[in-house]
Amino acid sequence: MKNTLIALTVVASSFISALTPIQAKEIKLDSVAAIVNKGVVLNSEVSTLIDTIKLQAAQNNQSLPSDKALRTQVLDKLINTELILQLGERMGVQISDAQLDQTLTNMAKENNLTLEQFREGIVNSSMNYEAYRENVRNEIISGEVKRAGVGRRIYVSPQEIANLINVMKEQTNNNVEYRLGHILIAFPADPTQEQIKAEKSRADKVIELLNNGSDFTKLAIASSGDSTALDGGDMGWKGINEMPTLFSELVDGKSKDAIVGPIRTGLGFSIIKILDIRGREVVEVEEVKARHILIEPSVIMSEAKAESTLQGFLDDLKAGKADFAELAKEHSDGPTSSRGGDLGWADPSSYDPAFSDALAALKVDEYSKPFRSSFGWHITQLTGRRIQDATEQMNTRKAHNMLYNRKFGMESARWMKETRDEAYIEVIEQGDK
Repeated sequence: MKNTLIALTVVASSFISALTPIQAKEIKLDSVAAIVNKGVVLNSEVSTLIDTIKLQAAQNNQSLPSDKALRTQVLDKLINTELILQLGERMGVQISDAQLDQTLTNMAKENNLTLEQFREGIVNSSMNYEAYRENVRNEIISGEVKRAGVGRRIYVSPQEIANLINVMKEQTNNNVEYRLGHILIAFPADPTQEQIKAEKSRADKVIELLNNGSDFTKLAIASSGDSTALDGGDMGWKGINEMPTLFSELVDGKSKDAIVGPIRTGLGFSIIKILDIRGREVVEVEEVKARHILIEPSVIMSEAKAESTLQGFLDDLKAGKADFAELAKEHSDGPTSSRGGDLGWADPSSYDPAFSDALAALKVDEYSKPFRSSFGWHITQLTGRRIQDATEQMNTRKAHNMLYNRKFGMESARWMKETRDEAYIEVIEQGDK
């Protein structure tokens, strides 16, 4: 976490430079782009992220807005990230190197690469791998902090779930998903009628540009006040019932490339473009039954000690010298220890990715080698597989997730705005001395 030490170092270095004899070679130092509470965002960070975005845009043959507009969006994102990381530091949220390595390994697997191949790909793209690695760590921390900060503000009642399930059953198109692009022309704090009118004019101009063939991604990066701006406004795939109600009523039944809006919300005027449409139907799922022994590393129990302890248990189990349930009751951390580590029947995708990957490689009654997940070190035994008609359970889970995601999107924007309003933020203009 950056802190005032960084700012003091920059100031001290500048002072020392001023005392250096005139004939000494001038060295350009890093400078502060923004002060965020007791931390700072450095211009080097802004430049690095801009370069990364430009590199990715070039690789994807994607156009970008002006450097000034791009810098504004990048600085805004970095300020938000700094605020969230500061919250994470106060909350004690930490991501160990082992957890980070596991995440990067999973990212590599998703691209059918080894971790070394994944690293080489980053380096070959002219990006610094260590910087990329730390950025992933910050993204994980930010996600944890955001879920904690926003999640506690959201409540999904059983009645809401029941009502949505009934609606889903009545709909004939509940298997249709839309990939949406979103541009938010945001209101300032406590906007006047004149300001609202001015933002409406901006939104209408964006609609006009889009209808005349302007690039949606470029306009989103340049104009959007939403957190998806640097992703070109891409909101990802969403079902009708997962979208905010205002969006779903206007998007439902529309065709690909349709542009909807401006839609007035409490945050500003939203403009939606349907980037793509797909259908999906899931009736049956494979469930797995497993049990595990979990050891959480600590000051007393190191990572290496946790792994070697589990390897000892595994050797005893294979030699018939120990009982899995008894070992779990005596040594396993977490709530399943009292049940002998039994996890019951579950959809494997509901588990930590490292855990589900370990189960996927096992045959029934087979043990895994010790492995690391975000919770700690495990050994697990797969005790069963079955194909289950999980329509009712899936509909309930799907309805809950839709309602939660619907509320999370709006609540997340409010939470971030409140966090910024409570913070001290000073943007240092490039020309400032």
